[in-house]
Amino acid sequence: MLILAAPLRASLVWENPVVELHPPVSAETTVAHFKYKNTGDKPVKITVVRPSCGCTTAQPPAEAIAPGAGGEINATFHIGDRSGPQTKTVRVLTDAPDDQGVILTLHADVPKVLEVKPSFLFWPKTEALGPKKIEVELGGDYPVSKLDVTSTDPDVKTAVKSLPGKKGFEITVTPPAGNRPINASLKIDPHFPKEKPKLYSAYVRIDAHPTQAAAATATATAAPK
Repeated sequence: MLILAAPLRASLVWENPVVELHPPVSAETTVAHFKYKNTGDKPVKITVVRPSCGCTTAQPPAEAIAPGAGGEINATFHIGDRSGPQTKTVRVLTDAPDDQGVILTLHADVPKVLEVKPSFLFWPKTEALGPKKIEVELGGDYPVSKLDVTSTDPDVKTAVKSLPGKKGFEITVTPPAGNRPINASLKIDPHFPKEKPKLYSAYVRIDAHPTQAAAATATATAAPK
């Protein structure tokens, strides 16, 4: 009689390939724990752990996973100044011959201290260079009593005031007169959380205004000396 032995197989089963996280507002990082178990009868080694972006880090276990053994891959999401819903993935491959890989998914709902609307202001060359406003709403019951706003271009002026009867602020952005195109960013600092404030941004684009510049020059030339 010819007796054929069943081939040994490795089978890595993931308990939770999708993880939901709700970090506190002051958190700088949050960690997803992806648990696995080798349900086969052959050791299996995780060879590749590849996060989808540089803000997420994860490492494979150093040793092969024995049959019946388990463990977990810890994916650390570095929050930085991000806020709102965040989705990050980690691709995992093993040394199993038929392994197609698995995608582990991390969903993080990062508290939003501020809601900036709009986050982009644009003055095309056909529009007069007048002030525009940004409304900033608090994303929760946070003790934010003031905002500091700084522009990467010092000629773009900003002024902040509280909105009466609302949990928020109004930022008035005034572009400079002249014929100079400008691309600038505004850094919005709520001074909260106290240990490491969350920073928010808005962006400003101003096209060159040759007609307005020519009119200003003509007015200056015609003025009595």
